[in-house]
Amino acid sequence: MAEVSRQVTIALAGQPNVGKSTVFNRLTGLNQHVGNWPGKTVEQKTGELSYKGQLARLVDLPGTYSLTANSEEERIARDFIIHGHPDVVVVVVNTAALERNLYLVAELLALPVPLVIGLNMADVARRRGIQVEAHVLAAALRAPVVSLVASQGEGLRELMDAALELARNPTAFEPSRPTIRPKHKTVFDEIRALISGHVSSPYTVDWVAMKLLEGDAEVGDQLRATAPAVWEEVCRRLMQHEDAYLDIAGGRYEWIERMVRAAVVRPKPGVVTLTDRLDRVATHPVWGLMLLLGVFGLVFWITYTLALPVVGWLEAVVVKGLSETLMAVLPSEPSWFSRLIINGFVGGAGTVVTFLPILVVFFAALAFLEDVGYLVRAAYVMDRYMHWMGMHGKSVLPLCLGFGCNVPAVMGTRIIEDCRARWLTILLAPLVPCTGRLAVITFLAPAFFGGAAVFVSWGLVAANLIVLALIGIAINRLAFKRAHTAFIMEIPLYHLPNARTIGLFVWHHTFAFVIKAGSIILLVSLLVAAFSILPGGQLENSLLARLGRALAPIGHLMGLDDWRPIVALLTSFVAKENTVATLGVLYGAADGAGLAARVGATLSPAASLAFLVVQMLFIPCAATLVVMRQQTGTWKPAIIATALLLCVSLAAGIVVYQLCR
Repeated sequence: MAEVSRQVTIALAGQPNVGKSTVFNRLTGLNQHVGNWPGKTVEQKTGELSYKGQLARLVDLPGTYSLTANSEEERIARDFIIHGHPDVVVVVVNTAALERNLYLVAELLALPVPLVIGLNMADVARRRGIQVEAHVLAAALRAPVVSLVASQGEGLRELMDAALELARNPTAFEPSRPTIRPKHKTVFDEIRALISGHVSSPYTVDWVAMKLLEGDAEVGDQLRATAPAVWEEVCRRLMQHEDAYLDIAGGRYEWIERMVRAAVVRPKPGVVTLTDRLDRVATHPVWGLMLLLGVFGLVFWITYTLALPVVGWLEAVVVKGLSETLMAVLPSEPSWFSRLIINGFVGGAGTVVTFLPILVVFFAALAFLEDVGYLVRAAYVMDRYMHWMGMHGKSVLPLCLGFGCNVPAVMGTRIIEDCRARWLTILLAPLVPCTGRLAVITFLAPAFFGGAAVFVSWGLVAANLIVLALIGIAINRLAFKRAHTAFIMEIPLYHLPNARTIGLFVWHHTFAFVIKAGSIILLVSLLVAAFSILPGGQLENSLLARLGRALAPIGHLMGLDDWRPIVALLTSFVAKENTVATLGVLYGAADGAGLAARVGATLSPAASLAFLVVQMLFIPCAATLVVMRQQTGTWKPAIIATALLLCVSLAAGIVVYQLCR
C-alpha cells in the first residue's frame, strides 16, 4: 500500500461501552496524551503510532449515541468530525447490538468523511449465539467492515489497513446512505432549496437541512445569525412539519434493517444467556442493591487492605527516613530553613507518595469493574436514589470512595459523562468524611466525651451525609433549577477483563495525578510550611498563628476562645491529619494520650462538639482542591467548594455550640 505523505488523523467514534477505548489503547499503547478538550471539561485522549511506515494520530472521541447537540459529548464529537477534518473516522460498534449501534453510523454517513466500521466484541457475540458476516455487511454498506476482538488484539491490523487505504484514496468511499421517508421528502427538498447558498463550509446543505428538520437548536441558531430572512421562511415550514423527525429516524431504521437482514444470524428465541442470569440479581431493585453494597465493601476492603500497609511503610521508611537524614545533614542554624525543607518539601512530597498505593489499587479495582461490565449495573441500581440530588447512578462509586480519601473520589468522577452531574459530584465529594477526618475524630472524641465517643462519632458521620444530601438538593434546585440528567446507557454483556486494558488505565490515571497534581500539592505544602515559620522562625509568632488570633472572634462564637484549635483547623488544609500534629506542637504534648487530655481539658463539651463538627465539614485539603482543578480544567469548582464548606462548617459549629452550651 502506498504511503500518505503526511501524518494521518484517524478519529475513533462509537457509542458508550463498545470497546472504543480498548481499540485506542491497543493501537497507541503508552504513546498517548490525556487532557481536556479546549474550553471543555470532557476528557480528550490522543495518541500516535507508526504503522507500516505511516505516521498516524488517533483521536478518541467521547462516546455518544447520536450527533444531535443535546450534550457536551455529542457537540465535541460532531464538531471535531466537521471542523477537525479527520482523514478517516473509525466507528467501533458492538457486534451483539448491531442494530442499535448502526444508528450512529447512519448519522455519520451524512457527514463528508470516509468511515471504517469495526465490529468489536465479536467473541462475546458468538458466545451469545449471534453471528455477523462482515463481508456481507460490507457489501450492503459499500464501506469497509472489519471484525474485531480488540481485547485480544484481533483484527486491529486489518482495521489500520482499511483506514489508511481510505486515507490514501478517500474518493473511493461511496456508501449506501439512509434517506428520509417519502412523506416528508418534499419539505426536505424545499428547505434544502431555501438554505442553498447560505451554508458555509465545512457544513453541507443536505446535513444542515436534515438537522433543521430534526430540531437541532445549534444549527438553527447558526442559520438565524447568518440569514435571518431565510430562517423565518424555514421556521414557517418547520412549524407545519413538526413530526418530520419521525420520518428521518424511520428512514434510518429502515436502512439499518436492510443492512443487517442478510448479514446477521440470531440465536433461537428463548435462549437464556449468562448475562441474562446474572442480571436477574445485578439489576434487581433489592438484590441488586445488596450486591452493590457488597461489591463496594469489597472494593474498600481490597483497596485499604493492600494499600495501607504500603502507605505505612512509605511513611515510616521513606518519608520519615528522608526527614531524619535531612535533619542530620542540614545545618542546625538557621532552624527555620531545615524546618521549611522537612515540613514543606518532604511533607508535600510525602503526601504525593503516600497517595500512590491507594490510587493504584483503586484505579485497578475501578478498571476491573468497568471492564467486566458491572459498573454500568451499579449505576443503574443507584440511579433512582441519586436523582434526588440531580445526579445519576454513576456518581455513587466516586462518592463512596470518598470515605477512604477525597482525592480518588474526585478523580473517580471521570466515569461520569454528563458535565453538570460531574461538577455536582465533584462539589459534594469533599463532604464525604475521609479517613483523615475520621482519624482526628477517633483520636479526640474519647478525650472529649469518654464512653459516649462512639455515639458521637457515628452521629458526626451521619450528620455529614445528611448535610451532603441537603446541599446536593439545594444546589440542584437553586443553581440547576431542578434539572435532571438524562441517564441513557447501554448495559453491555459481561466479559472477561483484559489485563493490558486495566494496566494502561491505572498507568495513565496515576501518572496524570503525579504530574499534574503532585507539583501543586508540593507548592502548597511549602507555602503553608513557610507561613508556619515566618517571620521569626517560631510557630507561636508565625503568620499562621497571627491569622488564628485574628479569627479569634469567630472562634469565640463556637466556644474556641483559645487560638490554637483554630490554627490546627487551618493547617488541616494541607492534610486533615495535620490537625492532630499541629495541636501536638501548640500544646507541647509529646505523646498522643497526653495531647488528647490537654486539648479536652481546655474546651467545654459544647465547644468540643462544635470543634469536631467544624473539623468534619471544614474546607477540602490541598490535594483535593488540586485534583478538582485537574479534573475540570478550572479553579472554579475548587473555589466554590472552599467558600461553601467554609461557610457551612463555621455556621454549623456556631449553631451547635449555641444550642448545646
